[in-house]
Amino acid sequence: MESYYKTIVISDVHLGTKGSKAKEVVRFLKQFRCDNLILNGDIIDGWQLKKSGSWKRKHTRVFNRMLRMMDNDRTKIFYLRGNHDDFLDQILPLEIGNLSIRKDMVYESHGKRYFIAHGDIFDSVTTNFRWIAYLGDIGYTFLLWLNRQVNHQRRKKGLPYYSLSQYIKSKVKTAVAYVDDYERELTKMAKSKGCDGIICGHIHQAEIKTIDGIAYYNSGDWVESLSALAEDFSGNWQLIHYNEIDFSSTDKAVIPIHRATIEPVKTQPTAL
Repeated sequence: MESYYKTIVISDVHLGTKGSKAKEVVRFLKQFRCDNLILNGDIIDGWQLKKSGSWKRKHTRVFNRMLRMMDNDRTKIFYLRGNHDDFLDQILPLEIGNLSIRKDMVYESHGKRYFIAHGDIFDSVTTNFRWIAYLGDIGYTFLLWLNRQVNHQRRKKGLPYYSLSQYIKSKVKTAVAYVDDYERELTKMAKSKGCDGIICGHIHQAEIKTIDGIAYYNSGDWVESLSALAEDFSGNWQLIHYNEIDFSSTDKAVIPIHRATIEPVKTQPTAL
């Protein structure tokens, strides 16, 4: 299986919170090389750090790993601002060597154009009613706490990880309707910008599909799904789930592949 990709996209790591899987992120990034690493928002959770969050050494190690990728592999890193790391607004845009910090970007590859943004800009609740967004964040934080308690008991019984929060979200009609509206609005935005697809995060739900002829790619998160998007050098996109990687078989992980359902245009790649 491949361990060298053209581009890897991760989002919603939420460093600074108890739910963040910082150690898993570092282990994941050690398995792969890539020309481009796109950090698509909410990598640092500024909201929680202002309240009850705490910054630990394992969180710093995530950025240490990225620095090594820039130094050793000359990886270009693009950090796009999310709603939880909106403190980046104070320095946008910023470019230092192979590091670029932006609000959003257009990525061109194999004759296709993808609009890449965290996704919160299209969420009217987060954008226009900040106090409601904070209230929702408190509810979600509690749900993640409950999720940890449930899985602690499941581990004692030798049972696999179970996402209680994902189950609850899938059963709440308003949440299902929100996700559907979110996906469609994002694809409309990509189309209005003359792009073939949208690459986003924000809702913690990894997905690869086509909506009205526009590619919709969501990288998921590193709190629950532990997933990333990866593009190979032929222009194929896939989802990689950390929990499905066999780290014990070889030095490089064996990766079950979840490929995109649309075929890339077979042309020469365009420079990023």
